[in-house]
Amino acid sequence: MVREKVTVSTRTLQWKCVESRVDSRRLHYGRFILSPLMKGQADTIGIAIRRALFAEIEGTCITRAQFERIPHEYSTIVGIEESIHEILMNLKEIVLRSNLYGTCNASISVKGPGCVTAQDIILPPSVEIVDNTQHIANLMEPINLRIQLEIERNRGYHIKTPHNFQDGSYPIDAVFMPVRNANYSIHSYGNGNEKQEILFLEIWTNGSLTPKEALHEAFRNLIDLFISFLHPEEENLHFENNQHKVTLPFFTFHHRLAKLRKTKKEIALKSIFLDQSELPPRIYNCLKRSNIHTLLDLLNKSKEDLMKIEHFHIEDIEQILDIIKIEKAFLPRNQFEIHSI
Repeated sequence: MVREKVTVSTRTLQWKCVESRVDSRRLHYGRFILSPLMKGQADTIGIAIRRALFAEIEGTCITRAQFERIPHEYSTIVGIEESIHEILMNLKEIVLRSNLYGTCNASISVKGPGCVTAQDIILPPSVEIVDNTQHIANLMEPINLRIQLEIERNRGYHIKTPHNFQDGSYPIDAVFMPVRNANYSIHSYGNGNEKQEILFLEIWTNGSLTPKEALHEAFRNLIDLFISFLHPEEENLHFENNQHKVTLPFFTFHHRLAKLRKTKKEIALKSIFLDQSELPPRIYNCLKRSNIHTLLDLLNKSKEDLMKIEHFHIEDIEQILDIIKIEKAFLPRNQFEIHSI
């Protein structure tokens, strides 16, 4: 059982996992409560977090399969029990877990007779299979089955389109959502105008994330969505499309970094380690592999230095700068030595 506290105003919110079980490798269940909440707050949080659990959490799927000398998706191969279409549907169901960014390649190369399962997929080190027993095809004769696969990490639900079909290569509908189902309910207690609420959350996942990990990820992504509204208004970027003139906030690495350096808050950035900041796991791992351990190490790197890091991307810089800004806003000044940044 896990219990954590968050202080909001004069109240202390508590959340804990009251039930957790593994029904199978591909079905995990968790039940959580959050309280005490003021009247109406439970519904506000419940709606937002349920939406975030489905739409804002990334997952990993097989998104394309390429066969040798196959004219169309509904072909059959002598010696294989399933049609190509059935094999594609089986590949769609394979549950993967990864810290992948973007896409990568995998393959299957098996000689029959025998049953081809998820265990026969040759994967890159950044990807792992949740359930090795998942069925792909049944080879009834001594034939070779070779399939080239494309694996992608993304979010939501992507539907294949007809123009994506290539010679022997077929896109696969991808359900990137690790959360299979999520419900919430509300219990009210108290008298008169002093009523308070308890929010109950139920989460089912496909095994690539635990329900607790999914809940953490959903709340973190919601915070990331709204954190920009805590920033002062920035310079504007103007551009035009075919119909409208659009104005958006304009952020550059040097602009944001200059503002950080000009701040009057003086903190010992070298004493703040990356694992104390709410960095996403992929960004955290990229920085650690490059021997960047503290916020001071990070600020001493230029944009060009950061972009040389493997799997690091331009949008990651903006996310890091947001986190640094939060750290500087909330850490007590007298807790640290004086250092210039």
